[in-house]
Amino acid sequence: MFLPTTRQEMDKLGWDKLDIILVTGDAYIDSSFIGVAIIGKVLANVRRGESASGMTGYKVGIIGQPDILSDKDITRLGEPELFWGITGGAIDSMVANRTALQKPKRKDDFTPGGINNKRPERATIIYSNLIRKYFKNTRPLVLGGLEASMRRIAHYDYWDNDVRRSILFDAKADVLVYGMAEKSTLALADRLKANQDYTDVRGICYISKETKKDYFVLPSYEEVKGDKTKFIEMFNAFYENNDPITSRGLCQKQDTRYLIQNPPSENMTTAELDQIYDLDYERDVHPYYGGISRSPTSIPSEWGGGISRSPEHIPSARDKQQGEVKALATIRFSITSHRGCYGECNFCSITVHQGRTVVSRSAQSILKEAEIISKLPDFKGYILDVGGPTANMYGIECAKKLESGACAKKRCIYPEHCAQLPINHHSQIKLLSRLRQIPGIKKVFIGSGIRYDMLLADQKYGKEYLKELIEHHISGQLKIAPKIAS
Repeated sequence: MFLPTTRQEMDKLGWDKLDIILVTGDAYIDSSFIGVAIIGKVLANVRRGESASGMTGYKVGIIGQPDILSDKDITRLGEPELFWGITGGAIDSMVANRTALQKPKRKDDFTPGGINNKRPERATIIYSNLIRKYFKNTRPLVLGGLEASMRRIAHYDYWDNDVRRSILFDAKADVLVYGMAEKSTLALADRLKANQDYTDVRGICYISKETKKDYFVLPSYEEVKGDKTKFIEMFNAFYENNDPITSRGLCQKQDTRYLIQNPPSENMTTAELDQIYDLDYERDVHPYYGGISRSPTSIPSEWGGGISRSPEHIPSARDKQQGEVKALATIRFSITSHRGCYGECNFCSITVHQGRTVVSRSAQSILKEAEIISKLPDFKGYILDVGGPTANMYGIECAKKLESGACAKKRCIYPEHCAQLPINHHSQIKLLSRLRQIPGIKKVFIGSGIRYDMLLADQKYGKEYLKELIEHHISGQLKIAPKIAS
């Protein structure tokens, strides 16, 4: 079932008040490919007795793409008991709204109708200010998602061409959960519910008046802003402390206070990942999106540190049904097989968000999801993707890394493949073969990228895997995951 996004839905569930309200820069798509939907479902389905509504955990609601110029959206679910969860959406709002040449983007695949007029730039900051405007002294504001995760320490901002503080400071929020944050968010919710201190929860950042004992102190914001060498020193230390087993906590002075980053959340197990993807996702856009009237104007400058926005990108009225969400066409009939990537391509953010450890779902969980998809009324027989950050890393991971953490001075597959990494495509060959045999499925495509160097390194099954791809799993073009020099 969908999580509630209106007061009427809350009334039907018999809920007077929500425990947690999640605010996102996307329309509410209830899919396992959408982070805010995953977090919402995990929180709503945890460790508590069955209820009449079918929900078994926290009472969670979602507000997608709220009108930032009035209180009608942000206040429609009331105020939560525990915290507000805020995300810019599935991708960074600046990337969603502007090209690399700083030109406004006209289209947004996560907005009904595809017109890019509902997501503010620096959405995480804007939404935080929106909540503070209408709810004084409210419950904690918790930032999450890719936009927050990648901006959790002092960082170079391409759009400003300058080094900015942690987004936690700019948003004036209380906590930031980073990475794939199911465990961190659930632990935080449990602490807040029990009125307990949460500052030792793994996978979070918060603001403190002092450093934390035994944590590594990064060069300060002022130092890295004015010194490129200090910036490099900071980033190297930050990058090297992203493995859950080997990482230290980090501190960074930002003004007179310190950003505290606790060590990352523990890696998921296969069983835990299965539980997340076995939840009851609707694989659809919430029925709420049937047309909303909004009036064009400008964003208050005090909300975003002087951020401006061109008129065509202000949330504005569209006096018609909002239309389809284009992203749904790609993700509705796709399956996530694993998380994480040990490729460590230098341009890529996956390592500091999903991590260097690949965690794969069980074949049983993936097959179960494929069977569910095959029975959907509008399914035409084509699964568009079974993959992850790199498709052919499924089921392949280093036993030493799983036990002792990622190597500090050595990469898994560059400049050469580590002998400890057992590159073997047999498990994915078997999985794809079983998927093809499910009644109602005509084709199973691989839309994620393939590491060709891993194919070459697999002397036993590499050619067989490539043959299987060519014969059964390419929709017209094979996507190659890049092999980038350091």
